[in-house]
Parts: sequence; structure tokens; C-alpha cells
Amino acid sequence: MFAILAERQLGPRLYGIFPQGRLEEYIPSRRLVTEDLPEPSISQEIAVKMARFHAMAMPFNKEPKWMFATMEGYLRQISELTFPEEAQHRHLQRFRAYDLEAEMRSLRALLEATPSPVVFCHNDVQEGNILLLAGREASSSSSSSSSSDRLMLIDFEYSSYNFRGFDIANHFCEWIYNYAHDQWPFYKATPENYPNRLQQLHFIRCYLEEAKGKSEPLSPEDQERTEEEMLLEISRFAMASHFFWGLWSILQAKISTIEFGYLEYAQCRFEAYFQQKATCQ
Repeated sequence: MFAILAERQLGPRLYGIFPQGRLEEYIPSRRLVTEDLPEPSISQEIAVKMARFHAMAMPFNKEPKWMFATMEGYLRQISELTFPEEAQHRHLQRFRAYDLEAEMRSLRALLEATPSPVVFCHNDVQEGNILLLAGREASSSSSSSSSSDRLMLIDFEYSSYNFRGFDIANHFCEWIYNYAHDQWPFYKATPENYPNRLQQLHFIRCYLEEAKGKSEPLSPEDQERTEEEMLLEISRFAMASHFFWGLWSILQAKISTIEFGYLEYAQCRFEAYFQQKATCQ
């Protein structure tokens, strides 16, 4: 996957592979921070990059099994988890009280009833996986600048064929979470930072403009209908993003050596899931 993306200039160049790893291009850059994401020209280019990513044909299984298969695997592991500390145990009991298996069945039913194209998705377009190339920072403040060469996506370990709605919704959810917070639990959630309707439409229009390529533009009526359908698609798949990373974070609390409030973060994501669910019924 990395080699193909490098060849297509959608990731760092690949110089060589050896038994324990690979040699890849060093790119002078900085990772984006959460505060960068709402900047209109940054959001525009992320939409363009995502549309290009989604347009790729990759030699992998094209059935959209990754999302639910991964979550089912997480649920099986969670069902066997134990924690030695009382505070951790209380968190785990609270998660089990949610009846996560039943929640996933209802989520699956909702998303199966939600049209969303199957495309090759990055599945983790958060600010830490987007590089702002060195020497091009100044142009990021100008919406008239070329939207093609300031950013680069990296870290493809979750990439797979999946539903378009998950990739876009997951990115929108990342507007909420700042992982650079320097005090426990080492993240800060600001739910009001989730993109508003106008910010979502800005992203959607940039995405659709890039995705259509040389095709004839949609009529105003078809454009409006497409935008409204995508807004609904994204709002429902935002539930999947919260649910997925909530499960992931419970497991990380057990296996990760990184100092981070994984159980607190999981609680935060499940609370966001239930809030989103209340608006999607």
C-alpha cells in the first residue's frame, strides 16, 4: 500500500524495503494542529486530497468489510478485558452497561440504510496525519492559492476500502479533539468545534468539484440534492467514527504504554455517539 501511494505521489517516496522496515523520504514539514482544520483554504485542500485518495483503484478487497469487522474484533477483545485498578474497572462496567453489541447492531442497520459509495479510504484523516510542507505555510492563509501542493497525507495503517461517509465524518469529528493538551487526560474535547453547516458545505463542494473531474457540472437542483444527501450521510457516519474510536480506546487503555487518558477518551467518544444518535433518528 505504501509503495503504491508513493508511486502515485500521494505519500512520501519509498526508497527501499528491508526485512525490519523501509527507507522513505524525509519531508521538511510540520503536522497540522487542530486549530488549523477550520481554516477555509486548509479545509479545501484536505477535501481535494481526500477526493483524490477516494478516486484511486487499489489492488485490495473492495468489499466494505473493514469497519464493522474491525469493530467486531474490538468488541470480542473488550468482552474478555479485565483491569486491576478500581477506577478502570468502573469505567469498563459503565461501557458494558451500554450494551455495545446491541448498539452496534442498530448502528449497522442505520448505516446499511444510508447510501454511501465504497471507495479507498484513509480512515484516519486527523491533523496529526496531515503534513504542511515546509516553506508553504504562508500560502495557507490565502484562499486563492493553489489547492494542490501544500499538504500531504501520511500514516496509512487504517486505509482500506470503506464507505465514503466514514472518511469524511471521521475527519469532521477530529475538529473536536485536541491531542496536544499537556495535562491529564492529554486531550481536550470541544464539541462546539464540530463543523457547522456552512463549513461542511464548503468541504463537500470542494470534494465534489475535485471528484467530478472533467464531467459535466451538476444542475443547481442536482447539486443541492447531492449536498443534502451528503450532509445526512456524514451525520450518520459520524456515529460510526465515535463508536469505532471509543472501542479502540478501551483496548488501548489495556495495551498502550503511552501516557493518555484512554478510558476517559473512550467515555467522551461514546457520549458523543449517543448525542449524535439522538439527532439521527
